[in-house]
Amino acid sequence: MSTGPYLIELPRHLDPRGNLAVIEENRNIPFKIERCHWIYDVPGGGDREGHAYKRNREFIIALSGSFDVVVNSGDKEETFTLNRSYIGLYLPPLTWRELTNFSTNAVAVIISSESYNEDDYILDMNEYLNLRKLGPANE
Repeated sequence: MSTGPYLIELPRHLDPRGNLAVIEENRNIPFKIERCHWIYDVPGGGDREGHAYKRNREFIIALSGSFDVVVNSGDKEETFTLNRSYIGLYLPPLTWRELTNFSTNAVAVIISSESYNEDDYILDMNEYLNLRKLGPANE
């Protein structure tokens, strides 16, 4: 399995009355769930500023609409378009991410491995790049 960001297709149960997708910690996503939040009412075409985490892992889903997740691992940048409610993006720690190009009425759900901790956030790209050079053992 990849150590960088990767897409995960969630189990789906298709039904004429409405479909169902499932997320289970340590089963469909590779961590225990500690926090869940969502981003909504971003103006069409809008962006959210980027950041990374020292320890937190994330799973991001477009519950409604679409948006792009631009990820930066320090040596490469990649864009993932999320537009299906049963496909999400796993982000390991020390991955810079920006949410961009929101469609009107898009809803982004972010599931996290850690509770909110301001000290875990990396908000400056230069600090992020320095931490990437040092590696997780030197945080």
